[in-house]
Parts: sequence; C-alpha cells; structure tokens
Amino acid sequence: MVVFPNAKINIGLNILSKREDGYHNISSCFYPIPFCDVLEIVPSVDFRFTSSGIAIDGKPENNLCVKAFQLLQQHHDIGNVNIHLHKVIPMGAGLGGGSSDATFTLKALDKLFDLSLSIAQLQQYASQLGSDCPFFVKNTTVMAEGTGTEFRPCPVDLKGKYMVLIYPDLHISTQEAYSGVKPVQPEIELEDILKEKPLQEWPTQVKNDFEDSVAANYPVIEELKSTLYDQGALYASMTGSGSAIYGIFEEKTELNLHLSGIVWEGTLASEVS
Repeated sequence: MVVFPNAKINIGLNILSKREDGYHNISSCFYPIPFCDVLEIVPSVDFRFTSSGIAIDGKPENNLCVKAFQLLQQHHDIGNVNIHLHKVIPMGAGLGGGSSDATFTLKALDKLFDLSLSIAQLQQYASQLGSDCPFFVKNTTVMAEGTGTEFRPCPVDLKGKYMVLIYPDLHISTQEAYSGVKPVQPEIELEDILKEKPLQEWPTQVKNDFEDSVAANYPVIEELKSTLYDQGALYASMTGSGSAIYGIFEEKTELNLHLSGIVWEGTLASEVS
C-alpha cells in the first residue's frame, strides 16, 4: 500500500496562554496542502523501517512511523510490515510533515489489516504520537484550539488560489520558538477575522505570534515575506513555529526572483484526499 502524507500550513497562530501542564493554548487555522511525502507499507515476516529522500535525524526506532506501528500492534492483532518513507517535506519547518507521516501510518495500517477503526479512535491514537497528528485523520481545514488538538470547522476556503512555499533551510525547534513569545489574548478572535475579513485584508489582521521573535533571530524570514509581497502575494506568512514561508496569490504566478528555497508551488484545493 502506498499513501501520500501531506503537509499543512497555519493561517494565523495566536499563543493565548500557558497551561499548568507546561503546554500552551493556541488558536490557529490548519489548512492542508498537496505537498507530500511518500509512504509505502507492505506485510512482511519481520518488521523493518527504511527511508530515503531528505535525511531524517535520530535513530530509526524513534521515527513516528515506527511509533505508530508499535502503538497499533499493542492494541490490535496485526502482523509485521515493512515501512519505507520517502521524505520530501522538510523537518523543523512548521509544516507538520512528521505528524502527517505518523497519522498516515495509522490510517494505512487500519486499511491494510481491516481494523475498521472509527475517526474518533484514529484521533485518539494519533494524539498519543504528537499534538499535530490528530488533524491529519480527517485532513480538512479546521480551527485548532487548546494545545492544537481541539478542532471545529473553519470558514477558510482557498480553492483555486496559487501558493508558493519557501524553506530557507533553517531547522527551528518548537522549544526555541516558544522561548521568544509571550502569550496574549488578541483583541479580535482569529476565527472572527477569517470569517469577516477578505483575503486582501489578512496582511494587517492575521498574525503568527511566533514570527516576531523568530524573525529577530533569523532576518531571512522577514526578507522572504517582503519578497513575496513585492511579487504580488495577497498574503504571506511563516507557518507554525517556522521556518517555512508561504505566499498566497490570486492565480499562478511566474515569480521574478531567484530563490533556491522554493520547495513547492501549486494550486490549492478545499481539501487533500
């Protein structure tokens, strides 16, 4: 079985408060994009995990795909498999690639072994693997709250818009990103802005709270945003805790610039299957 774990972007990201458990409450729109890794899972006598493409840091046994397999094997009678992950989505970019890989592993194993898991069950397993993982179960646009695991439908639909995604080859850890932000309640809720304001007004209304502190340490973030706006982007932003930057355009655009960091560009859909 071959599946294609996709990335997501954050449209706005407000850090609202720090919780007693040390995590943070956030508000963000999670939007899936058709920029994908490739994941192959086949039944086997022995378990094996291999990867290609972008080099993955850490030991193979610590990969989230392996963790996802082990989690299901603990609770269900499933046999061994060979998992091969071809990594395309950069890591430490705020695109949720690792979380997507883990959740697509759960979904593929569910089909491969006819487990008939419900969406709620898949989300419960996914939540044990990482905070972004449950989003990729349904893989549709949502407002994410709490620690990023509480979802409800989001009014944003960028179908037909053109997006350019740039990765400046900076791996920014979540810990580093959070160390520079102070939680604050916004004057206007992000969801209300996305409901009421057109895309053209997002540059002054929709903010990623990580951007200021990350850009202070890595000026290339603001430089790339400015470049995208200069080229006609309706809205540009860093996604997640960084460092990928995206620009949304009205239609397909031939950019008049030389950027080696462009990792994906294409037309957006309402959802990613």
